[in-house]
Amino acid sequence: MRIAGGAYWACIAALFGLLVFPAWAAGPENVALVVNDASPLSRSIAEYYARKRSIPVSNVCRVRVSETEDISHAEYLSNIAGPLARCLRERHLTETVLYIVTTAGLPLRVAGIGVGSPASESASVDSELTLLYSEMQGKKHQLNGSIPNPFYAQREAEFTHAKFPIYLVTRLAAYDFAGVRALIDRGIEAQNPKYHGKGKIVIDLKVNGAAGDEWLRDASLRVPQERLVFDDSPKVIYDQTDVIAYAGWGSNDQNRKKRRLGFQWLPGAIMTEFVSTNARTFKRPPETWNIGTWDDRSTWFAGSPQTMTADYIEEGATGASGHVNEPFLQFCPHPDQVLPAYINGRNLAESYYLGIPALSWQNIVIGDPLTKLP
Repeated sequence: MRIAGGAYWACIAALFGLLVFPAWAAGPENVALVVNDASPLSRSIAEYYARKRSIPVSNVCRVRVSETEDISHAEYLSNIAGPLARCLRERHLTETVLYIVTTAGLPLRVAGIGVGSPASESASVDSELTLLYSEMQGKKHQLNGSIPNPFYAQREAEFTHAKFPIYLVTRLAAYDFAGVRALIDRGIEAQNPKYHGKGKIVIDLKVNGAAGDEWLRDASLRVPQERLVFDDSPKVIYDQTDVIAYAGWGSNDQNRKKRRLGFQWLPGAIMTEFVSTNARTFKRPPETWNIGTWDDRSTWFAGSPQTMTADYIEEGATGASGHVNEPFLQFCPHPDQVLPAYINGRNLAESYYLGIPALSWQNIVIGDPLTKLP
């Protein structure tokens, strides 16, 4: 492990320092907050977030649906997408709203055949909702497989519906209400000027990581070099302080043996990792549970031995990515897009979706979309 420095890195930093990411103002009026009235947890989260972020009452859209993590496509259409579309239309929010915020207590996954294949009909609820804008314009999409994200890698473009006919959807979720409340508070605290230019950017490769390691290397060249902690050895980076961003392989690094990294995260910190099932559930595992292997079923929790997105939130991250089912490596968030966008001033929602290649797929983004660094 090393913290980058030296003349070579100074030249690289100077080169990428010329790449300025424009920043456009977005505020509470651009957020639609989705509340599941059947879930006390969802209602509590929505009330807290709306108050802390001054979300207009008209922008709070209510649905009523089962609290289960999995629902059918028919239930998704009748109990989530349909009511939300009506709310947006009736309140004349279709164009004003750029970001949809879902809440824990709303179903996580739309069930479907072919899970684990590129033609899967299953997807996260949140990724399905990204296409609600175009569907409201009468443009339907097929259920099987994924849809290209038009915003992917458009890092110098302003996010507007005229250019990108989608919504950016993030979720306020953690193991419990206290965890979500803390996440919301950290997102607001992140804009404190005392954090300007602060925090380590931790990038951890693995042995023979193929394309994923190339994206991680590219990410390491596009962030401030004096703040970079980079490792391309077999070792795993643990126990870092003042972390503002992390990208790595999670439990897909065969040398990682611990469920948690032991990081101390700054307010506003984000993470992403190449893990297939890290957002498979937001139910809390036993404290004694640890990551394991697919060969040893005794190490599985909720059908998988892999790392958990919610663990990063509980440890102190403010934003996180995850997958509700197998996404395949190419459709995981690309850190060479996500990290530099966020470090250079994009908000949380836009930073993550700049790095997500496909929609109507397995991806979710955890966090307040308006979170951004000072």
